[in-house]
Amino acid sequence: MDFNLFMNDVVDVARSDIKEAGYEELYTKEDVDAAMSRTGTTLVMVNSVCGCAGGVARPAAANAIHYDKRPDHLVTVFAGQDKDATEKAREYFEGFPPSSPSFAFLRDGKIVTMLERHDIEGFTAVDVVGKLQKVFDEHCEEI
Repeated sequence: MDFNLFMNDVVDVARSDIKEAGYEELYTKEDVDAAMSRTGTTLVMVNSVCGCAGGVARPAAANAIHYDKRPDHLVTVFAGQDKDATEKAREYFEGFPPSSPSFAFLRDGKIVTMLERHDIEGFTAVDVVGKLQKVFDEHCEEI
């Protein structure tokens, strides 16, 4: 099998997983700026094709939002694929080094906290759901 075809399939699955969960994909710098200009809370999932993204981060992203409290906006950028959008999103994550997969939690476009790769890799999806829901408890309104 051609490597590029294989990778396209992997990327397509990774994209569809997060879109089906209800996250808006941001493909360009302009998409990111528009998303970050919204008022309220935003969860940014920095997606990737690594195993901890597919086995832990995306399942956690999909399941954490079924909760009494959740962010107003759910968006995603894809590291290694939508490079300009990811680079632009990371400009909003001031104080945090690039990390993928990861989750950035923002209020009114300003970083509040982040779950970095080291908070995801080596943990179960259930562990990461708990970490995300703790952030939601601290910073989100009840729905």
